[in-house]
Amino acid sequence: MICRLRWHLQELDPGWDPAPRSLTRRKTMMVVTARLAGMDGLTARLAAELAARISALTADVDALEREIAVLIRRLAPSLLAVPGVAELTAAKIVAQTADVRRFKSKDAYARHNGTAPLPVWSGNQTRRRLSRTGKRQLNCAIHRIAVTQIRCHPPAQTYVKTRIAAGNTNREALRALKRRLSDTVYRALLADGTPVPLRQAA
Repeated sequence: MICRLRWHLQELDPGWDPAPRSLTRRKTMMVVTARLAGMDGLTARLAAELAARISALTADVDALEREIAVLIRRLAPSLLAVPGVAELTAAKIVAQTADVRRFKSKDAYARHNGTAPLPVWSGNQTRRRLSRTGKRQLNCAIHRIAVTQIRCHPPAQTYVKTRIAAGNTNREALRALKRRLSDTVYRALLADGTPVPLRQAA
């Protein structure tokens, strides 16, 4: 709907191009709605209707995010203490893991989330490559944590620099960090203790 709204706004005024990701902000949408109110024609009416629907959906999304944040602070305080883990990321991990105790070890959990690398043999050389198996949504959440830590968490930055200095590429260093983070997430979930019923996790 946001893409369609942008299309209509540019039809009305080719120079009308709101900043990226700004059409979910209340202040921006108030400006757009006020400007559309002074325009006539079918395109302006369609744009105004889209703007109203986007504003309503954004309010619903914000309310759900607040509700999820309250629930996850109660369910996974140790996980939230991990640098780079915000409420929605933690909720994704808890929902996709369900009960971490069903994994016999941190290595089994790494295989489940796809951060455990696979050995590859080529001639006399042994190397490891990215695993494309495992729960991709869980892998995505761990990837988000890794990217955040590389941006603003000194221990992670030091670890990545050390891996690169040892001969890893940037991508290989990121994969190694994700594997370490899988263990951190596993320990945090164990520390949080109470298993989450599958119905509640979903």
